Amino acid sequence: MFSKVYNFFDDVVLELGRNFRWSYLPPLMVYFAAGVSGLTSIVGTFFIKEYLNLSAEFLAGLAFWAGLPWALKMPIGHLVDIIWRWKSSLVFFGASLMAISLIIMYMLISQTDMMAMIMPIEAWYILSALLSPIGYVLQDVVADAMTVEAVPAVDDNGVKFSDAIEKAMHTTMQTLGRVAIIGGVVCVSAINVYVFDGVDALNEAEKIKIYAGIYLGALAVPLISISGVILGGMLLRQKANKLTLKGVPSDVIHDMLFKPEVQTKPNWMIFGGSFAFVLFTLFVGLNEVPAAQEMTFFVSISIILFLMTRLLKELEPSQAKMLIGTAIIIFIYRATPSSGAGSTWFEIDVLGFDQQFLSVLSFLTYGLTLAGLVVLRPIIVKRSIAEILIILSIIGGIVSLPNIGLYYGIQEWTSALTNGVVDARFIAIFDTALESPLGQIAMIPMLAWIARNAPVHLKATFFAVMASFTNLALSASNLMTKYMNQIYTVTREVKDRTTGEITIQADYSELGMLLITVAVIIIIIPVFAVMVIQATPFRTTQ
Repeated sequence: MFSKVYNFFDDVVLELGRNFRWSYLPPLMVYFAAGVSGLTSIVGTFFIKEYLNLSAEFLAGLAFWAGLPWALKMPIGHLVDIIWRWKSSLVFFGASLMAISLIIMYMLISQTDMMAMIMPIEAWYILSALLSPIGYVLQDVVADAMTVEAVPAVDDNGVKFSDAIEKAMHTTMQTLGRVAIIGGVVCVSAINVYVFDGVDALNEAEKIKIYAGIYLGALAVPLISISGVILGGMLLRQKANKLTLKGVPSDVIHDMLFKPEVQTKPNWMIFGGSFAFVLFTLFVGLNEVPAAQEMTFFVSISIILFLMTRLLKELEPSQAKMLIGTAIIIFIYRATPSSGAGSTWFEIDVLGFDQQFLSVLSFLTYGLTLAGLVVLRPIIVKRSIAEILIILSIIGGIVSLPNIGLYYGIQEWTSALTNGVVDARFIAIFDTALESPLGQIAMIPMLAWIARNAPVHLKATFFAVMASFTNLALSASNLMTKYMNQIYTVTREVKDRTTGEITIQADYSELGMLLITVAVIIIIIPVFAVMVIQATPFRTTQ
């Protein structure tokens, strides 16, 4: 029995550690910074609820606009391929944007009246919410490219690795990338549990001081990603020094370490189409054109699909078809809607979940996700993407049941039966434990596939294009969430900060049907999509 447990632990955990290489560390630090950025998420939730008069529908729409920079991964990724040696400069620029976003929120919380004199508070919040993702996108594109060069093509004897070993290494690298992101979130969730201890009993001035302090502390996040890039440069120079000591000519070292294997020529179709997309988005957004979000979504996905067709010509026909089928399946899976901000408001107002307990849930969510990624890595390696997504969709629908039960008061029945043990918080923790690993697993197989199969001179471009396509699925999800919140209206109580008068009454009467509808969609649509794709020439077997 003990030997079986040890063998399982060895295969799942220790094997991942044995496969770690120091060359993996620089991109992992950039990914870790993305995870640590979640330090401000709970503060943002309570700041919106307590101080901003923004509806759930508006927030879903704002999430749509904030998600659009991820569609620009395509031209940025192509730019990385072109300026490969100087790609780290994009990380520094992205870090600057992230810092500006954090400073705006710090000032907004600590110096509210002064900021309001310059521009409405809501406008400041929207500006911060739009700047931050641009910074993350710039850093994420570079990190994706760094994961490719972090995986060696040959062993220490110069022998090329087999396809199976290469697949395992890329899967390990991409798994570690998700682990780094989630590990960052776990760290900040633990910090939030400590920081928010007893905060619900504090007065408003004391809460504001804590909120502002968290945003100020978050300025360390950009420094982490910058450190990753600096470390990457140090490791390359260290390797160059070792080769120099072995007598390798400097020009050979330069070509080996600092020059891409094939020089990428600019694809002006990618840059031109992306520039047209930016201009169109700015026009419809700034001029408040009716159905601006829908127009932007369809134009952006049309541009990306057009550019994808041009890029896929670089692949063998069979590979191109498989990648198209894979991308469509993942797109539909990620495009399913969520319930939106209303469910969190319900947990705060009706179930009494405070800042610290939401931090506990966040800690459990990402801690269990981290464990799930490690435990499920062998399954990800062995199973096809289609099989994985069917499993994830079915489980995703099932784990929605505890939340639905909480809305309809199942906690009152379970609490009475268990003498108060299985209450609302117990059920929320149980639901978190079930749901946690699902969201991050879907992307790993596709990222590993791209790392293995994309042309060597277009790795970053392929990462960016496919990421743009699948990230647009999140924009589609935000649109679907907005529609769901138009059909089922959910409002929380809003008070005037000066008079204390209630300006909007809380109304959660339609939240139950919203949760049920979303759960049904999560199961039916992705499973049906997989069945259809697998019956076509675009079926995926990897």
